[in-house]
Amino acid sequence: MSVCKVSRVGTVRVAVAQIEPALGENERNLGVCLARLEEAAAAGAELLVLPECSIPGYVFESLDEARPYAEPVPGPATDAFAAACARLGIHVVCGLLEADGDDVCNTAVLVGPDGLIGSYRKTHLPFLGVDRFTRPGDELALFDTPLGRIAIEICYDLRFPELTRSLALAGADIVVLPTNWPVAAQLNAELLAPARAYENRIYLLVANRVGRERTAEFCGRSQIVDPNGARLAETDTTSEALLVADIDIEKARDKSIIPAPGEYEMHLFGHRRPELYGALTQDAEVVTR
Repeated sequence: MSVCKVSRVGTVRVAVAQIEPALGENERNLGVCLARLEEAAAAGAELLVLPECSIPGYVFESLDEARPYAEPVPGPATDAFAAACARLGIHVVCGLLEADGDDVCNTAVLVGPDGLIGSYRKTHLPFLGVDRFTRPGDELALFDTPLGRIAIEICYDLRFPELTRSLALAGADIVVLPTNWPVAAQLNAELLAPARAYENRIYLLVANRVGRERTAEFCGRSQIVDPNGARLAETDTTSEALLVADIDIEKARDKSIIPAPGEYEMHLFGHRRPELYGALTQDAEVVTR
């Protein structure tokens, strides 16, 4: 397990774990997540982000196959994280499959020293893996914490810039992205992650997985990106790793770029023209030719 660090630049130390879950081995995977939580706390981190579906895995072939590996929220995983977070004084975001009646949701939970803070159900679902069978969420997730305002997205959500912008406008300082990017999605790591951080002036913490599940191979490249779109830390495509970086929340709250006061100023949110963007909230017109 490699640990990559950067020098302190702020007031919150954050961590991202790149791991290789085993499909359908919830107990084993939870143990791996708790071990990474111990390592992050030992490195001084106050927040750890783990990948999408860290507990059950991702490439299930049917709802019936996935359902036995889903669990309620709160439930066994959140209880285990709550106990560990209370002991270690740390926060964690982890992806799992949530059982809700007969339905299954692709969910990420946020747990802190005082227990379960909240959860987010993936709102944009690709036709891929277990997402072919899960129920989408209908609410955004933004939580006030002692570390700052933390928002959650999951994987494919990042392809929709309206979501990240909405969270930033609502005051998000940190957007966390548990993900299961396959090799075919490497441009998400290369282009979209720094773009979303840069255009919204937020910190973006991306936790991807590595390894293979059935026919899917995952591309790694977990990263911590600052409000200038610069990667403070990044992993490779194949190794399990722990990234640690120090971030300055105040930088995420300054939405202006002023190279020369009075001559060259960009106020990214102040210069918006929302009256021109109404089409973003309307159904697209489809013309068949």
